Amino acid sequence: MKTIFALAFASTLLCCTARPETGSDTPVLSAALADSLPQGNPNPYYSRTDTTHLQVSNAEWKKVLPPDVYEVARNKDTERAFTGKYWDFTGVGIYYCAVCGNKLFTSDLKYASECGWPSFFEVERKNAVRYEHDTSYGMQRVEVLCGRCDSHLGHLFDDGPPPTGKRYCMNSNVLEFVPKIGLSSKQ
Repeated sequence: MKTIFALAFASTLLCCTARPETGSDTPVLSAALADSLPQGNPNPYYSRTDTTHLQVSNAEWKKVLPPDVYEVARNKDTERAFTGKYWDFTGVGIYYCAVCGNKLFTSDLKYASECGWPSFFEVERKNAVRYEHDTSYGMQRVEVLCGRCDSHLGHLFDDGPPPTGKRYCMNSNVLEFVPKIGLSSKQ
């Protein structure tokens, strides 16, 4: 009996750790189980439960983050429109900061903005993000930073849907999605 349980558990983990395809509504892994699994990267600062503000140097982040994540998160780069894995994704679950694991958004706060980046009309909790005035490229914008690790996530605009009228325009590669098991996008 123990062998059957072990095989069933192992096959569940193998099936459930694959990333869903864009537009997929198939749940993959519960947040609780995913948080207990090794992340597969050398980032010792990643946690989906710790909300303590991090003070980590860019040199240290460069050692532990994939280059594309580092460029957006620490150098404020932007991925090209319509290329990110979540811009038109409709799975049900939670979006975390890919740098530190901070809970940022839930799928019920996401909407199809057609701007080419994942867009949300509200954050999951008040302190999930912080804001800075951004005048780069000769524009007046509001930069959205992770409230835990200060990583660049994207920008905030005032052209979103009700009830907030806000559009949190985020970069996919600084987001990590964890699906909720047993839910569909129609709920």
